[in-house]
Amino acid sequence: MGAQWKHKGRTEHAAAKGRLFTKLVKELIVSAKAGGADPGSNPRLRMAMDAAKKASMPRDTLERAIKKGAGLLDEPVNYELVTYEGFAPHQVPVIVECLTENKTRTAANIRLLFRKGQIATSGAVSWDFNRLGVIEATPPEAGADAETAAIEAGAQELEPGEEGATRFLTAPTDLDAVSRALTGMGWTVSSQNLAWVAKNPVSLEGEARTEVEAFLEAMDEDDDVQNIYVGLK
Repeated sequence: MGAQWKHKGRTEHAAAKGRLFTKLVKELIVSAKAGGADPGSNPRLRMAMDAAKKASMPRDTLERAIKKGAGLLDEPVNYELVTYEGFAPHQVPVIVECLTENKTRTAANIRLLFRKGQIATSGAVSWDFNRLGVIEATPPEAGADAETAAIEAGAQELEPGEEGATRFLTAPTDLDAVSRALTGMGWTVSSQNLAWVAKNPVSLEGEARTEVEAFLEAMDEDDDVQNIYVGLK
């Protein structure tokens, strides 16, 4: 959990799935606005589309979001990225990325959500994180050498991922190239994104960990919150 925190099971209920779709639609819009509607020449859009498809987003919803972001519909949208830094309970460092069309509303909501922790100034937490590309991939066959794949693909580091996957860490500018290289070697890439990765994640157990999880879940339920990165093992 030293990279991006994901609410466990947040797609299990209709309301939670609706919030997930809201976040995915925002990323599709912003990606298309920044780099155009062609995923072949827009790696960020390609990643957003992969995430949307993985979440079973309806095709018309996906395509409409891309068209809206690319300015192909008469519905101007202007989402801004706003980043907040602070601490969850027990001084666990947290970086929260929001996409919003109303920064005043978002700032008020985030400050309220940080009541059980502590909001901090810019740079107070991010110094203890690295900005990296993160790729989750599974090998083409049992026993495949992840270290060799990492070297050949150009990844900087690797670590165990979820459910038998390997997490490959890259320089931000190398994310798409490394992902393509891994795919070319037969690895199945399940996700790829830019993330804040904690340099010194802390370990918590029992009630303390439960408090932090509850704090993160409440933060994640805000529609403006796009990504949460936490320094927790």
